[in-house]
Amino acid sequence: MTLVLAFDNSYAQLPPRFYTRQSAVPVRAPRLVAWNTALAAELGIAGGGDEAALARIFAGNEAPEGATPLAQVYAGHQFGGFSPQLGDGRALLLGEVVDRTGQRRDIQLKGSGPTPYSRMGDGRAWLGPVLREYVVSEAMHALGLPTTRALAAVETGEPVYREPGALPGAVLTRVAASHLRVGTFQYFAARRDIEGLRALYDYTVTRHYPQIEGPAHLLAEVIRRQARLVAQWLSVGFIHGVMNTDNTAISGETIDYGPCAFMDDYHPQTVFSSIDAHGRYAYDNQPHVIVWNMAQFATALVPLMPDQDAAIEEFTALVHAMPERIETEWRRLFGRKIGIENASAGDAALAADLLARMAEGRADFTNTFRGLLDGTARDQFVERDAFDTWAEGWRARIARERDPEAVMRAANPAFIPRNHRVEQMIEAAVAGDFAPFERLMDVLSRPYDDQPDAADLRRPPTASEVVHATFCGT
Repeated sequence: MTLVLAFDNSYAQLPPRFYTRQSAVPVRAPRLVAWNTALAAELGIAGGGDEAALARIFAGNEAPEGATPLAQVYAGHQFGGFSPQLGDGRALLLGEVVDRTGQRRDIQLKGSGPTPYSRMGDGRAWLGPVLREYVVSEAMHALGLPTTRALAAVETGEPVYREPGALPGAVLTRVAASHLRVGTFQYFAARRDIEGLRALYDYTVTRHYPQIEGPAHLLAEVIRRQARLVAQWLSVGFIHGVMNTDNTAISGETIDYGPCAFMDDYHPQTVFSSIDAHGRYAYDNQPHVIVWNMAQFATALVPLMPDQDAAIEEFTALVHAMPERIETEWRRLFGRKIGIENASAGDAALAADLLARMAEGRADFTNTFRGLLDGTARDQFVERDAFDTWAEGWRARIARERDPEAVMRAANPAFIPRNHRVEQMIEAAVAGDFAPFERLMDVLSRPYDDQPDAADLRRPPTASEVVHATFCGT
């Protein structure tokens, strides 16, 4: 059966300086290793039975009818330093579809070969990061967080050279509400291309925020979504790893899973990214970074305003109010994690006290909160008294709640993609065994269910299994 994607491409209608049109670089021997049947159905993709055809299309060897492959250009602050031109260095937007709920979605190949924005890179990806993003992005979706999705993973049959040597190449097909980034706005603002900036603004409003009235309203809406998103990351122990402005999506989705990770033992300064030498994107610094990123977005929007002095004052007030918004979201989410439906400031202090004790005792983040349901939370502490003295006040507090167990069960997953399990899955896949990948995908699709048969996937790593650093794969 012929694969049918009902493309309805709007980004390709923007001026040519927004992108470079090109085809993917064909690969030697594409082989489909993962296909997201449920997501394909959401997107209205018909005819997914021929694995060889899927492999050819989603490796980039064949462009499906209606596709307009292009690499998007953008700028961005990377670890605080501004790069005036970045762009899709190893990705191509195939096109857009309107899904069955009426939402427009990008379909993008990642690892499809070099583009004019590759900056001396090979434009390729290897199997490990492709499977990591596939697993983690789908796990984030199942956890209920806004995220890009994974549609397909294809082995290329060609080696990719990274340290320590040759690794199996792969291509990921990513689905996103869009790939518009803070860095996209920065690209045009840095060039003083007001016409391009206005076109981008109009496109963004039409696509994502048709209800807004003016750049200030757009800034406020993006701030609202990003504040909630980062609070959600904190609530599941997620560390993005590369919160550059070019990795901050205007849609409010989690995007660009490079050296991302979920915490095991809780500590607020946890860093995994091998390239984050100074902890800029540590777990507890993520709220500060997203405020900084929104300040850069505000700066890029200023040229659109007729009275720029007044705009700077208005935009500054919006950005300065963002930490309080994040704190409000944090209080709501962490209140629910300890069984409180509508948390007060005092309840937030109760949650913060638990976290402080967890950090001191190196208690497992996920298992401690999930353990509040079944009485095993104290088992995560070396010194059980640290939990017991906290729990006295907690039990007294939740006694006033209507159904704290239901609240906690909905807020605290039993399963996350633990780093050591992801690494073990990658090692197996490189050796040709995809059973661990398939098992992770199955279990992580139901993260809030108990799943006794998968209890081993809840276990924190042993000393020899601890993953100390994660890598972006480029």
